[in-house]
Amino acid sequence: MLTEDNETLVEFAIGGLCNLCLDKTNKEYILEAKGVEPIINCLSSPNEETVMSAVTTLMFLTTPQSRHQTTALPVVECMLRFSLSANKRLSNLATLFLEDYCSPPQVEEARNLSKHTAVGIPLPKD
Repeated sequence: MLTEDNETLVEFAIGGLCNLCLDKTNKEYILEAKGVEPIINCLSSPNEETVMSAVTTLMFLTTPQSRHQTTALPVVECMLRFSLSANKRLSNLATLFLEDYCSPPQVEEARNLSKHTAVGIPLPKD
């Protein structure tokens, strides 16, 4: 459902995944089913709740084995942009993600890369 055109369906789908992924069995299933990529794609949604759930889901899915996916450079760049958002909920959640799930070198690399790219352009959906 994360790739549907209907934003409401996507919102509820990612919200459901967010709730389900705290269970160890569900987390393993989502990670093994290559579920991180569609969740990352939800970060570019125009729906605020979808984005919030996607960020939270990435946090819940982060393990030593999945960290390379959940904190990939494009995700860290996106979190840096979100941390500058006027939306305090999004800004605070992104800041928490950067501080608790990313290493300082990852954040610095993304920050340096962002200096050479257009800020504010959303990530592509596909």
